[in-house]
Amino acid sequence: MTATLTEPPAAGEAGSDIVLSLHDVVKEYPLTPPVRALAGVTFEVERGELVAVVGPSGSGKSTLLHIMGTLDRPTSGEVTVAGHAISQLSDRNMSALRSRHIGFVFQQFFLLSGYTALDNVADGLLYTGMPLAERRDRAAVALREVGLSNRMDHDATKLSGGERQRVAIARALVGGPAIVLADEPTGNLDSKTSDAIVELIENLNAGGTTIVVITHNHEIASHFPRSVGLRDGLIEYDRLNGSR
Repeated sequence: MTATLTEPPAAGEAGSDIVLSLHDVVKEYPLTPPVRALAGVTFEVERGELVAVVGPSGSGKSTLLHIMGTLDRPTSGEVTVAGHAISQLSDRNMSALRSRHIGFVFQQFFLLSGYTALDNVADGLLYTGMPLAERRDRAAVALREVGLSNRMDHDATKLSGGERQRVAIARALVGGPAIVLADEPTGNLDSKTSDAIVELIENLNAGGTTIVVITHNHEIASHFPRSVGLRDGLIEYDRLNGSR
């Protein structure tokens, strides 16, 4: 039996500070032999946290991103996002949950060629039923938040790499999600631009945005308050940075 999608508890109510929870999550792919990408992952992300999930290639990071982002279901275990247990949701309601409560930032930007930065960000609200004027107003606010008030009317795909990533971050923020999942957000950027994006992520978090950054880069992970290390589909460590 599947549940309908209703709003999660309001801030201050019991359990409402946990934005993302994974309990004993296993993901197996039915190959020959079967491949176990996640082998019993358990951790939580609280409202307002900034967490790095760090690990080498093949550690299960991409699979974990798909599970956290409700792009895939676990083989077993429980995933709860913004108060909703995804095992209780139909595919349609899981898609609605993803649209309403999760913002994504990807390494490849995924911006629409020939469209302005403003329209690319407004596109993040396309399926909300919101009037175009309101979508564009909210997009303008999001672009100002990431420091691109002077680039709103530029073709997004002709901006610099750092500016394109800022557009992608604004698109993730525009719907006011409960959590933002950023997959290797500095992967296509030079070191100076990467530092600027890391600083932006820190500033957005300081403003109250809950963010999980997926990265292979331990140096980048060390900038954030908490690191969760992943290796061979298992959590190797979960620590506050500065403690060893």
